Amino acid sequence: MNALSWFASFFQGGGPFMIVILGTGLVILALSLERFWVISRASAWNAGKFTRDLCDRVKRGDLRGAVDLSSKVKSPAGRVAHAVLTSGARTEQQLMGAADGEANLALAPYSRRIPHIGLLGNVATLLGLLGTIFGLTTAFAAVGAADPSQRSAFLAAGISQALNTTAFGLIVAVPALMVHGFLVSRVEAIAEQVDEVCVRLVRAMMQAGQQQSQPSAQPGPEASHAGAARPAAAAARTAGAR
Repeated sequence: MNALSWFASFFQGGGPFMIVILGTGLVILALSLERFWVISRASAWNAGKFTRDLCDRVKRGDLRGAVDLSSKVKSPAGRVAHAVLTSGARTEQQLMGAADGEANLALAPYSRRIPHIGLLGNVATLLGLLGTIFGLTTAFAAVGAADPSQRSAFLAAGISQALNTTAFGLIVAVPALMVHGFLVSRVEAIAEQVDEVCVRLVRAMMQAGQQQSQPSAQPGPEASHAGAARPAAAAARTAGAR
């Protein structure tokens, strides 16, 4: 007996709830594949290199280049960086406010439908338990109405149906909960990357703004020589008048 025939026998022996659990598992599989595809696209960018290049351009005063770089990165970090650079804000609070607002919009699509995977995993477990109760109830009802010679066969069939349903519910639920935890951790990692980009970019913009706003406090060498020459010329005129 190969694996396919064993599964077919296992599925047929589980009763009607096996079909419901199978449908739940197919929905979980579809949601998981769709979320894997969306989240993998967002995490494909090298966030560390992007943050370093962006901050270097801002510190050099190349805001146009920083905006172009952020527009090319199709990820939540790129969207948030582009929103900060084009917000026109000047204070740190305004820049962080622009970053927080765009981060809420950029991260929302990645956490959609992930709670449904965990919910359906719990539903599969409960469906397996319900199938177990249904199988045991059927078994005991059949034993009470059957001939004494057939009671053991009916009881064995009912217990087999109950255990198959429980096992199939757990087979669907355990991977679903593991996938749910993995996807949640990936979304949290993307959110941490966005926070890092926001903090470092705002810090670089504030440092660049302070450097541009600082006036030259000390005169240049030519001004110093000219200032020293004027008192010397005045002293020479005074000596000539004497």
